[in-house]
Amino acid sequence: MSKGTLYLVPSVLGDTLPALTLPAGTTKVIFRLNVFIAEESSTARRFLRKAGYTKDFSTVGISVFNEHSERKDLMPYLEPALHGEDIGLLSEAGVPCVADPGFEIVELAHQMGIRVRPLTGPSSIILALMASGFNGQNFAFHGYLPIDKSERARKIREIERISREKGQTQIFIETPYRNCQMLSALAESCHGTTHICIAADLTLESEEIVVRDASDWKGENREFHKRPAVFLMSVRK
Repeated sequence: MSKGTLYLVPSVLGDTLPALTLPAGTTKVIFRLNVFIAEESSTARRFLRKAGYTKDFSTVGISVFNEHSERKDLMPYLEPALHGEDIGLLSEAGVPCVADPGFEIVELAHQMGIRVRPLTGPSSIILALMASGFNGQNFAFHGYLPIDKSERARKIREIERISREKGQTQIFIETPYRNCQMLSALAESCHGTTHICIAADLTLESEEIVVRDASDWKGENREFHKRPAVFLMSVRK
């Protein structure tokens, strides 16, 4: 018996219709899958219905894998693929395994000889980089910066130095309710002419992408509190 395929299934970035950001080829694959791995089963079912998935969920398998899941034995997640069943690894928002759990499952799939196929969909990190006007040929993604104020300031200065020396765009994210603290930290810790971009609510009607020098963010009155956002930094030589 041939093995099934592990499809990496992107989701929407917010409360928008999947048809607006997911191509037909992606939804075509989603519609025929009977087995999914998701961070939360309830949000997975909600997304699938919005995407037009019509199968009875009582006949659909949705296994939960998130930051709280046990990592000792991941084989049960991929067991259906060993019996020829295709599986969809579904992200909560954006694309799987990028600022998103699941890479251990993909790693194991490769080890088990299970084919892995990434599907096309929105990535907030790539969309933000595209729209920033910053260097898209040399960039680094740092995930979340430290929460502690002094450690965060040190990290900001460190990646600013890297950007200056290498011409490398620095990308990072923050928990939405701490966006304002992050902007304040960037304004206080960066050289005044360092370029800072914040890309908020990407793909939504309220989408906003703003680029300012660090010094100019001190007087900026835009409201980014509790809005999903990506931060980018660039030091031009």
